[in-house]
Parts: sequence; structure tokens; C-alpha cells
Amino acid sequence: MSITVFFSSVSSNTLMKKNQNRIFSILDSKKIPYKAVDISQNPADKDLMRQRAMDPTALPPQICNGDIYCGDFTAFDNAIEMEQLEAFLKI
Repeated sequence: MSITVFFSSVSSNTLMKKNQNRIFSILDSKKIPYKAVDISQNPADKDLMRQRAMDPTALPPQICNGDIYCGDFTAFDNAIEMEQLEAFLKI
């Protein structure tokens, strides 16, 4: 399985952009391979993100490992603080 990060390249929300960039930065620094899926480019990707999150109003960033939902930015950030990133990502 591979890590998928659902994000949006089109957003005026600076906190969302900051959170997305933090996820990418941490995954890059730890050399964890991932696929970035821009939900603003394809409505089907947004639907898939929300389906996996089991939340019809979920906003990016959202993280999955294959078909398994890992969590949102808050859960990611908590995993970093608790030094449990690998467990969070299910790798």
C-alpha cells in the first residue's frame, strides 16, 4: 500500500495551506513516499477523500494508506508529537 495525501491547490485558507505544507515537509524529511492527490482538479477525488474519511464534509488535508483512512491534519500532528507517525500511517 502507499500513502495518499489529499490536498487542495486552490484555497484562500492560509491555515489549510500551512497544514498541507507541513505534512509534505515531514513526509519528505522522513523519506516516506506518498502520492499527493489534488482534490481541486477532479471532483471524483474529493468524493473519494470524503468517502474514505467517512465524513461528507471532510476538508483537506486527509491522509490514507491505500484504502485505509489514517486521519486528518490534527491526527497527523498528534502522531508527530507522540512520536507515533509510523503507527498513524500504518507502515
